[in-house]
Amino acid sequence: MAKVEYTAVGRRKEAIARVRLVPGDGKIVVNKRDLDNYFGLETLKMTVRQPLTLTGTTNFDVLVNVRGGGISGQAGAIRHGVSRALCKADPELRATLKKNGLLTRDPRMKERKKYGLKAARRAPQFSKR
Repeated sequence: MAKVEYTAVGRRKEAIARVRLVPGDGKIVVNKRDLDNYFGLETLKMTVRQPLTLTGTTNFDVLVNVRGGGISGQAGAIRHGVSRALCKADPELRATLKKNGLLTRDPRMKERKKYGLKAARRAPQFSKR
């Protein structure tokens, strides 16, 4: 019997999440830790679960390997990856996910530092004398 598995990659800022959906009872495992142990804030847990609750999907276990960025970026990357994987699992969910903006890769990135400035836009302090 062939093992059914859907994989996808999600990205946000500097974070990259590799997501696998395997048949199961709805557990979410991030970097070999339970979701509740990995993310402390309830809003981040909600962000990760958003595609699953929106589509009413409970028959998959979500296995995630995420690296880079901060915890907020990682949560967004996981959400993006789960949404993409759900589209592969059931193409009919695409319209719902797209309407809620979960398939769009967030293009906002850190702006680079420019020469002559202290940061991307922060200029040295001005003094008249």
